[in-house]
Amino acid sequence: MENKIDYAKADEILSSYGKDASYLIAIMQDIQSEYKYLPVEILEHVAHELDVSVAKVYSVATFYENFSLEPKGKHVIRICDGTACHVRKSIPILNKLREELGLSDKKHTTDNMEFTLETVSCLGACGLAPVLTLDDVVHPAMTPEKAIELLSDVRKEDAAHE
Repeated sequence: MENKIDYAKADEILSSYGKDASYLIAIMQDIQSEYKYLPVEILEHVAHELDVSVAKVYSVATFYENFSLEPKGKHVIRICDGTACHVRKSIPILNKLREELGLSDKKHTTDNMEFTLETVSCLGACGLAPVLTLDDVVHPAMTPEKAIELLSDVRKEDAAHE
């Protein structure tokens, strides 16, 4: 993985908002979209450029669940573990994906940075439970077998584009 942080895109994002601190959340959303997470160096740069405290920037980054301070994989899988999904057996899906990807409740991203696996409280698709999203695309009525098939399809598609 790269150790060098490229500030050019962050500066472009900051400029697009006129370096106005009232747009902090939007700026951070755009930065996360670009970098796939919120690098510490970039957050400190944002604080400096917007003339706000680093503590304020961190408090926003840690308050909102959608922000991540950890690098995420190329593909993000979110498994719903809300009540409807849980009672319809979302945990066996989670466990099967963890096993297949070599992940755990402590390790969420594969070593090759291909996949990040997260659980969420609700995806808002209770009638389709159990549900997971892969790169923000909803996959309803999921089973452990269907989840592994989905991984296989993504891997094949990625291989075809290399």
